[in-house]
Amino acid sequence: MLSKLNEEVELLGRHITILKFVIENSPIGIIKLSELSGCPQHKVRYSLRILEEQDLIKPSLQGAVATRKAEKFIKAFPKKLRKLIDKLTKLGEHNTSSF
Repeated sequence: MLSKLNEEVELLGRHITILKFVIENSPIGIIKLSELSGCPQHKVRYSLRILEEQDLIKPSLQGAVATRKAEKFIKAFPKKLRKLIDKLTKLGEHNTSSF
């Protein structure tokens, strides 16, 4: 049951890593992102597609560039992540206290 959650966390981590590289190195192409991140090009391409769907990046002739929404997302991410961690912690405490 938790394996899917673990996969999603790993995927989110890759998306965040790719987004940070785009923000720091815009415009940037798939090959350079693959080199910087250590991820295969097909995984980078998928992350870029997801980030574009979320309006966090946009394509250009020179490569991916971050949108204004990307900066806001990255700044808000730690707070949102802490809320999620709190929820998971409470879930763990609630369900394991009866064992």
